[in-house]
Amino acid sequence: MNNEERFAGVDVSKAYLDLGVSPEGGVERFSNDEAGVTALIQRLLTLQPALVVLEATGGLETLLAASGRVAGLPLAVVNARQVRDFAKATGRLAKTDKLDALVLAHFAKAVRPEVRAGRTEAEQALVELVARRRQLVEMRAQERTRLAMAGSRQKQGLKEHIAWLDEHIARLDGDLKNRLRESDIWKTRVDLLQSAPGVGPVTMLTLLSYLPELGKLNRREIAALVGLAPFNRDSGFQRGRRRIWGGRAEVRSVLYMATLAATRGDNPIATFHRRLVEKGKPAKVALTAAMRKLLTSLNAMLKQNKPWSCPQIA
Repeated sequence: MNNEERFAGVDVSKAYLDLGVSPEGGVERFSNDEAGVTALIQRLLTLQPALVVLEATGGLETLLAASGRVAGLPLAVVNARQVRDFAKATGRLAKTDKLDALVLAHFAKAVRPEVRAGRTEAEQALVELVARRRQLVEMRAQERTRLAMAGSRQKQGLKEHIAWLDEHIARLDGDLKNRLRESDIWKTRVDLLQSAPGVGPVTMLTLLSYLPELGKLNRREIAALVGLAPFNRDSGFQRGRRRIWGGRAEVRSVLYMATLAATRGDNPIATFHRRLVEKGKPAKVALTAAMRKLLTSLNAMLKQNKPWSCPQIA
């Protein structure tokens, strides 16, 4: 009897879910809808893989990831870049949905990424609201740019659309505030996060929705997850600059603005940033280090359930 562990990879596209299984090497296709996800979950429960891996694909994987976790499957959602680098390193240069599914299965077996708890239904709803708000804000900025250059015939229509966007953004802000007030857990996290310098409503909402791991990992893990952990670039006698890469762009974007605001005040982040600049660190390096300092401080606050003013936090 063959007791070798099975590993599964699921390539997610808008229309299909392709299931690859290692070591068998077979690939099966399911539709990416309620019926297809249900059938795929049943198939995986029959196969009993040691690990199921799928890529983060901008939300197309959400239904499968949530359903799989509810069903008790050991499921990990990974960064697409990691998988593509793995494929190149192992000589798998061709790219099709079915080949990608098998690459994901081999990646699961070789790398064994950590299985983390997925978002709750309430957290997923918050993510969707924050994402929609960001879309509308970006659309409003584009319309304002067009308004400045528009002819007289177009101005009225643009003004009406901007007013409509203002109204819907305000409505979303109200919905977000109500959701946060309804949850005792979120209210506590909101109060803690808002006690930190530079952290306003947008930063706080983005952290809650796009970084549910905040307060659950150690300082190195949370920095790496967001993409603020510097990696060495050394070879032989050559010593390259340490660089950050990967991670969650949405979180880094709001942390950048929060850190920029914090460095203009009188607080430990500003002191830390100023000290680096005085030592001759390039502006970008100093600000990135300050972003990492702010992130790890926020992580400690939620982990210890203590506000920013606590001495061991800042």
